[in-house]
Amino acid sequence: MSAAPTAPQAKGGPTPPSGGRRTLLLTVCSLLVGALLAVAALAPLPFSVTHPGLTADVLGEHDGRPVITITGAPVRAPEGELRMTTITATSPDATVRLADVVSGYFASDRAVMPRDSVYPVGESTEEIREHNAEQMTESQDAAVTAALGFLGLDSSDVSVELHLADIGGPSAGLLFSLGIVDLLEGDGEGGDLTGGEIVAGTGTIDAAGRVGAVGGVPLKTQAARRDGATVFLVPREECGDATADTPDGLRLLPVTTLDGAVGDLRALAAGESVPSC
Repeated sequence: MSAAPTAPQAKGGPTPPSGGRRTLLLTVCSLLVGALLAVAALAPLPFSVTHPGLTADVLGEHDGRPVITITGAPVRAPEGELRMTTITATSPDATVRLADVVSGYFASDRAVMPRDSVYPVGESTEEIREHNAEQMTESQDAAVTAALGFLGLDSSDVSVELHLADIGGPSAGLLFSLGIVDLLEGDGEGGDLTGGEIVAGTGTIDAAGRVGAVGGVPLKTQAARRDGATVFLVPREECGDATADTPDGLRLLPVTTLDGAVGDLRALAAGESVPSC
């Protein structure tokens, strides 16, 4: 019986590495991959880790001072609360690494956001603080103009001062306007605009009363619910973000204008039907 023919050897081709050489190559490759992963894990990344921040009742006091001070018109004594909400982020010069990004991606109580979206202007902490303070001042001016315009009042007769400058950014604009309306007119029939409840929210506002998006809404809803809110006002265009992880017991009320927000809050206080996200 003849032996089985063997496969012909290829001529001129590379010689396969021996077992020892193959092991060495695999070891070197593994070390290189491990080194690259170690560098990636330790390298700083252009992200910020954000958490639910503080909330402040614009109808009450902050650091011992009334948030809203009105002169030139009678002011109501509200029973409910209107809470502006914030997020807390790692400082602009903090080091965020791969492990922080991965853990933040799977966490519900924090989020990882591009650093530029959290700190779009400035490189140093001081520059960013100054920018946020400027934004807050502009937001407060617009909030006062929008509220007085809604109420048909003249700023030369009614003076409004807002005291919350240490919390930077424009995202409290809507709540400032609502606070002014509640202190001066309430629900229009002697009651609270909030119906005596804790209402929270977020949103920029311009002098014409238009509400704009702000970002970080899922974390702000957590902060709101943590501090007792049962209703959260959210810019309509951010309803999708807000409904992604809404805390139990928190109703989302979409808004686009100050006029609409006041109308919906009055309807809600009266037990009427209102829209939701």
